[in-house]
Amino acid sequence: MSVTITDVVLRDGLQDEPVVVPVADRVAIAEALTAAGLRQLEVASFVNPRRVPRMSGAEDLLAALPEGPRYSVLALNARGVERAVAAGAREVVLVASASRGHSRANAGKDPDAALSDVADVVAAHPGVEFVAGVSTAFVCPFDGEIAPEAAVRIARRFTELGIRRIGLADTLGTADPAQVLRTLRAAREALPGTEFGLHLHNAHGRALETVDAAIAEGVTRFDSAAGGYGGCPFAPGAHGNIATEDLVAHLHARGIPTGINERALTDAVAVLRDALARATPLT
Repeated sequence: MSVTITDVVLRDGLQDEPVVVPVADRVAIAEALTAAGLRQLEVASFVNPRRVPRMSGAEDLLAALPEGPRYSVLALNARGVERAVAAGAREVVLVASASRGHSRANAGKDPDAALSDVADVVAAHPGVEFVAGVSTAFVCPFDGEIAPEAAVRIARRFTELGIRRIGLADTLGTADPAQVLRTLRAAREALPGTEFGLHLHNAHGRALETVDAAIAEGVTRFDSAAGGYGGCPFAPGAHGNIATEDLVAHLHARGIPTGINERALTDAVAVLRDALARATPLT
């Protein structure tokens, strides 16, 4: 088997840093990750730049990115989708929370309202590939542990929009592997025609254990962030993503191919850290 890794550092990684990285430096990071062999990158959020200033310049970034990888962008509402499509995005990640508390903090509305907001705009763009993410699928900073059926309910709403690839997100990074597997199994049983992946943060150092457990269940898609950066500005206590370099090394040690060069990936992390070091601090 092989595993598909989507590096999300340009979106999830940078959105929680205390700096704004210029578009030119974000392009350089993308180029370095591409040189390392990464073929799927989540690069931007089309959200209100006043709320998330680190994601400003998303349109300029899409226009400047090199050819080659498959790029995805995130949107929380219909306006974000329209902006992304107008900027040339061909893969848009729609995100809704499994918990009411995080949804209201992140999207400003309850999960059902957030999903209703995007239903018409998805139907209006049949040429765009829409994929989905279920935030706080396991634990919420406001509502606590999330029952599997709550995450499954949101995933089902996405499938009703015609979406067949969904990532379940451990937004805080505190879910243990058994908890992740309970929800993953429930989702796959309820929605057998849907491909599920995992978006793992790593508060307790158990994310790789969760990866192994998920692979044993047949999961082959994982998100990660170079350098282990990341977090959600609207989820207090969220920790960084599983580091791409750790994930790749772990998979290679198990004999699972990724198509990613570890030495070149180390170089890409250095490019990323240099860009963060000279970026403009938020005031």
